[in-house]
Formats: sequence, structure tokens, C-alpha cells
Amino acid sequence: MRQLFEPRLVNDPFGDPALYVDLRDEGRALLFDIGDIRPLPPRKLLRISHVFVSHTHMDHFAGLDHLLRVVLGRKTGIALFGGPGFVAQVEHKLHAYSWNVVHRYEPELVFDVREFSPGGRGQQARLSSRKAFALEPGPAFEVQGDLLHDEPLLRVRGRFVDHEMPCLAFALEEKPRPRVARDRLAALGVSTGPWLRDLKLAIMAGAPAHTPIHLRWRDRQGEHEMTRCLGELQSLMLDFSPGQCIGYVTDLRFTDENRRTLAPLIAGVDLLFIESAFLDADLEHARRKNHLTARQAGQVARESGARGVVPFHFSPRYGQRAAELVAEVNAAWRLEDAA
Repeated sequence: MRQLFEPRLVNDPFGDPALYVDLRDEGRALLFDIGDIRPLPPRKLLRISHVFVSHTHMDHFAGLDHLLRVVLGRKTGIALFGGPGFVAQVEHKLHAYSWNVVHRYEPELVFDVREFSPGGRGQQARLSSRKAFALEPGPAFEVQGDLLHDEPLLRVRGRFVDHEMPCLAFALEEKPRPRVARDRLAALGVSTGPWLRDLKLAIMAGAPAHTPIHLRWRDRQGEHEMTRCLGELQSLMLDFSPGQCIGYVTDLRFTDENRRTLAPLIAGVDLLFIESAFLDADLEHARRKNHLTARQAGQVARESGARGVVPFHFSPRYGQRAAELVAEVNAAWRLEDAA
């Protein structure tokens, strides 16, 4: 079955952290961290609907300016998610510029900013180009467990780890997807088409049986269309297949508390993107910098049961030695299999 997520790091492992996740067939993308994002062409930046920021150190946050420059006057909105103080930090970034003519820009650009605290409380705000990005506070809210964002196709969960400051680790989960019974399609006299996506979304959202679904498809006889209610079409679906799960973990100390925090967040992920800043030979330096060694990253991946691992955020001190860092991650990750 075609996967929804197409993830890739924006930069090489020595560059700023930023994970771009294209949502296939959805016409949009998610971004985890927003360091140097200049390698992304404007057409990809314009696809971004949500940005999740682990913490606001410069190498994880400085790219917001570049994103703003590209989308202003071209896009209607982006949702931004971050940790303590995030609403004020976004506000200050936007207020570093003069906006005396921006209210004339079409379309209006709105940043929907959500800030989470380790205590489970959240606050939100809206900043619109129509109002020169003046802060419009929204109501405070309670976080449900570790759920940061939820929509019909996917959810994003996050937990705070210790980097000598709160830092969010993320899990991006595709919700289970209903499978289509192709023989039942033929019996109904219809063919596949974009309408199947609408049907799946309606089923996943728990829409009532009377919900109309507009069917359009093309075959050898030409183009066809009809409208049926959801209840009539549900029999076309079989059981649900599990979706993808991607972990994104960066900038943390290797402590028992951090490992306990991560365990339920990234358990069994299909692919784990994890910082691997230093070789284990430089363990003391990693401790001083509050980062993982490559061996520690591999151990976290092994403990989580990750099916695949992508190390990144390498220290520039290793220059052309990227292969050593990757080898150290893989050796620790595969230790149980090797045994």
C-alpha cells in the first residue's frame, strides 16, 4: 500500500536540523525544526502547512525568517508548534521587521502559533499580515497526554526531554487506513479515483452513514459520476492496515529520565531520525554539550525497537568522518541482532 509520509532531511548530517515530510497526494508537507532551509526550493516551502520546533536554539529556529520571506503574499497560513515561551519568540521575530504596507498583500498570511509547557498546559495566538502581525492571544488549553496535533490522517505526539532546557521530541503517526476491496468495486460498477480518498477520510472521521460521497472515475467508456451515501459504500472497505510512524529526536542528554520519557513516544517506530553529535570516544565532551554520542543514539534506537535509523546533527569537528558516526550508531542499534 502506498505510504503517506515521504520524509527526508533538508541538509546533510553536518547541517542544521530540519526534517521535511511530504504528505503524498495531500499537496502539503510538515517540517520538524526550521534551521537552514535554503536548500528547499520555494515550491516545497509553499507546501508546508505545519512546523514543529523542538527548541529555539538558532540552528533549529533561524529558518523561520526565510520561510516567511518565501510564503508572504503567496500562502494563507502556517501552524507553528513549540515549547515554553514560543508564542513570544515568534512574535518578537515578526516584530523585528517593519510592516507598514503588508496589510495590502494578497492573500492574507496567518500564523497560528501553539505553545506547550512541560506541565501539560498550552496557549495559542494568531498573528495576521492584515494586522501587521500584531499578537492576538487565544484561549489557554489543556494538552491531552502527549498529543500535540490531531487530524483525520495523522497525529503528532511530543514529549519534553532535557537539553539543559526543555526540548520537544516528536512522533509522527499515520492513522490506520481502511483497505479497499477491489472486487467489490467491480461489483458496484465503479472504478478507483480521487473519491476513494474522500470515502476513507469520512470513515476515519466517523462521519454518519447518510454523509454523501461524490464518485467520479474514468474508464474505457469515458468519465462517470454518481453520489452515494457513506453507509452504502462502507462495505467496499476491508480491515484497517497500520500506518507509518516516524520519530524525530534531537538535542538531549543521555540520562535515565530522558530514556524513560522517550520509550513510550518512539516505541516501534518505522524510522527514527536521531541526533548523533559525537563519537563515543568524546563522551565527556558530549556530556558538557548536552548531546548524544553516536553509540548512545544507537542504544536509544535499539531500546525503542526502531525498524530503521537515520543519524544526523553531527558535530563539525568530525569533518570527513561521517562514516564513523554512522557505523557507531548502527553497531549499537544492531547489538541484540548481532548477539
